[in-house]
Amino acid sequence: MSIFSANNMKLITNPLGRQNPITLQVLGICSALAVTSKVKPAFVMTLSVMAVLAFANVIVSLLRNTIPSRIRIIVQLVVVASLVILVDQVLKAYVYDVSKQLSVFVGLIITNCIIMGRLEAFALGNKPGPAFLDGIGNALGYGWILIVVAIVREFFGSGSLWGYKLIPESFYEAGYMDNGLMILPPMALFIVGIIIWVQRTKDKELIEE
Repeated sequence: MSIFSANNMKLITNPLGRQNPITLQVLGICSALAVTSKVKPAFVMTLSVMAVLAFANVIVSLLRNTIPSRIRIIVQLVVVASLVILVDQVLKAYVYDVSKQLSVFVGLIITNCIIMGRLEAFALGNKPGPAFLDGIGNALGYGWILIVVAIVREFFGSGSLWGYKLIPESFYEAGYMDNGLMILPPMALFIVGIIIWVQRTKDKELIEE
């Protein structure tokens, strides 16, 4: 079977919508609350999770027939922890300012339920090719939620996107004020809740699930 077959492509497209790990399974919420006050750290967090999840899926898939069942969680944690350390060092070397903003949340990728869930549910039972696509798909599904939330929070909370001011100074002189509430973590939960509501309103079958 081609790695670009219809079934394999669903591994990428499904997590973007009906099988989104945040809006359907409500996983990875902690980082969605913590790193989405600005678009740049949300984007970097997305890339970090994508790298860890995709390669962890591949490694665990390659080892799936040699890992004793009773220690599989330990092996998975070792694989994920090693990748997280590597990603953390790369961030510190090339985007140190963003690494400081992400703080401990890069290290907490180790305990991200999305990653451990995909290793258990998919990588342990499938070949490396599909496992890689599954990792990419779920990371993209996770990431687009983070970036949308970050866009809303940074624009209304700081008047900027990616650190660049978008709201003219004349607006502020006329009385416009940034909404400081948007910078607070609870607002991220509120925005995620709206996305979930919109998704489930459009797709009635998700309500029953």
